[in-house]
Amino acid sequence: MKPVKYCTRAELNDSTLAFSEKFTILHKVIANTLNIERNVRNIGLTALVVAITLLISGSTYTPPDSKVDVVVIDAGHGGHDNGTHGRLLKEKDLALSIALKVGNYIEKNIPGVKVIYTRKDDRYLALDERADIANKNKADLFICIHANANPNTKAYGTETFVMGLHKDEGNLAIAQRENSVILMDENYEERYEGFNPNSPESYILFTLIQSAYQESSLKFAQKVENQFKDRVGRLSRGVKQAGFVVLWRTTMPSVLIETGFLTNSTEEKFLAGEDGQELIASGIYRAFKEYKNEVESIN
Repeated sequence: MKPVKYCTRAELNDSTLAFSEKFTILHKVIANTLNIERNVRNIGLTALVVAITLLISGSTYTPPDSKVDVVVIDAGHGGHDNGTHGRLLKEKDLALSIALKVGNYIEKNIPGVKVIYTRKDDRYLALDERADIANKNKADLFICIHANANPNTKAYGTETFVMGLHKDEGNLAIAQRENSVILMDENYEERYEGFNPNSPESYILFTLIQSAYQESSLKFAQKVENQFKDRVGRLSRGVKQAGFVVLWRTTMPSVLIETGFLTNSTEEKFLAGEDGQELIASGIYRAFKEYKNEVESIN
C-alpha cells in the first residue's frame, strides 16, 4: 500500500493559490482518502477536515458589488454539441433564441446595463470558456439558458438551478447530462482538474465547495421561477441545487435555467413558437430587473 501524500499546512494556508489549484489539491486528497479508507466507516472524514481547512483558511471572500451593471447571458450548447432535442427543436437553437431575446429586452429597457453574450451564433464553447467570459468581464450576474429532457415524456415545467448539493438523484442526473459536454473537449481531465462528470466521487467536491454568492444566486433563481409561474403561466418545478461545472467556475451570482422539456410534445410546441419564447424571455428579463432593483436598493 502506497503512503498517502497529504499537502502541507503551508500549502493549505497559502492564500495566493488560485482556486483551481485548491480544487486540484482537494481532489487529490479526497481521491487518496477514498482509496485508502474505502472499507472504513469514517471514509472521507479526513478529506472533509482537510477540505474545510483549505476552503476557510486559504480562500478569500469578495462581497457582491452594490451594482448590477454587467450581465453575461450564456446560450447552452452550440456547434457540434446539440444538447438534448425533441421532434421540433434542438436545445442549442432554442437556448440561443431565448438568450438573444432576454438580452434584447435588457438592452432596450434598462439603460446602463452591459449585456455580454457567450455566443450569438451556432458555435461551440467549452464550459470553462463560458465561465471565463463572465469572469474576465467581471460580470455581476451569469444567466445560463438550457432546455430539459426526461425519459418520462409526461414530465414538464421549468426549473432553475444554482450551484450546490443535489437533493435527489433527478437533480444529479440533469447535472451529469449538462456536464458531460466536457468529454468533447481536448485534454478535459487537465482543463477541469480531474473532474469526471460520470464519477460520483467528483461530486463530493461539490458538496464541499459552495459558492460565496449562493444566497444571491438563490434570490435571483426564485425570482425567475416566480415569473414563470405567476406571469408566464408555466408549471414551476422550483429552485434546485446541483453540481454544474459552468456554475462552479464562475465568480459571481450564477444560475442555470431549464426552460422546459423538449421531450414533452406539448411543452416543446409551446417553446417552438415565437410567443412561447418571448414569454419565457420576458419572464427572465422581469426577474433580472427586479433583482437589480432589489440589490441596488439594499446597498
